[in-house]
Amino acid sequence: MTGWDRKAGPWLTRYTPASAAGNRTQLICLPHAGGSATFFATFAREMPDSAEVLAVQYPGRQERRAEPFVDSLPELADHVADALEHAGDLPLALFGHSMGALLAWEVARRLQDRGSGPAHLIVSGRPEPALHNEVRLHLRSDAELIADLRHLSGTAAGLLADDGMLRMVLPVLRSDYKAVDGYRYRPGPPLRCPVSVFLGADDAWADRERAEGWRAVTSGPVVFRTFPGDHFYLAAQWPRIARAVADALMSVPTG
Repeated sequence: MTGWDRKAGPWLTRYTPASAAGNRTQLICLPHAGGSATFFATFAREMPDSAEVLAVQYPGRQERRAEPFVDSLPELADHVADALEHAGDLPLALFGHSMGALLAWEVARRLQDRGSGPAHLIVSGRPEPALHNEVRLHLRSDAELIADLRHLSGTAAGLLADDGMLRMVLPVLRSDYKAVDGYRYRPGPPLRCPVSVFLGADDAWADRERAEGWRAVTSGPVVFRTFPGDHFYLAAQWPRIARAVADALMSVPTG
């Protein structure tokens, strides 16, 4: 089987060797609002050789910082789905955190509509897709956005104290928040793949009650896993998360 194709362009960043002998799944990771592909770098090193790990790099950050932001979640999903048409022929799974979870679900729908739906969807730190937060975060002041970052524990305190870094991060975050704020659930056929839902035990926004609606998005089985920590519980325990993801992907057929 072949791995990722460079025709996917700048949207995919590879973190593991292509088409290693043990590869049985291609895992596409989608970052949170304000995040970048490098959020998953440590995670990729912890994953077993059974998965070929790539992460989505959104425009406007890191090596794509000269490109304009995309502040529409459906448009982002279209771009990612297009890139994944060149991802290779390994069974494909999606793993998204927070905004990335919502985006992964929308990408999964597009892939299924095109006849190449994912073999597994893993969503993290996100309530059900139909649940909308009425707080319009992208319209908040810089000070309010920084306070929100601190509350979510999504960015190191040292970075938040660095004015230069903040000037780079805040426009990215505001654009991503605009994409999430503008998103509205669109009913459609359910997915046919299994869905794994990962939650932080102390995440007040993405708690188990709000996440129960993920059961309605697929005709496949839905499994919930809860981990210690808040909204960004993953960063403190990547080895454990990698084991949980690897376990989830064991259900992916190899043929």
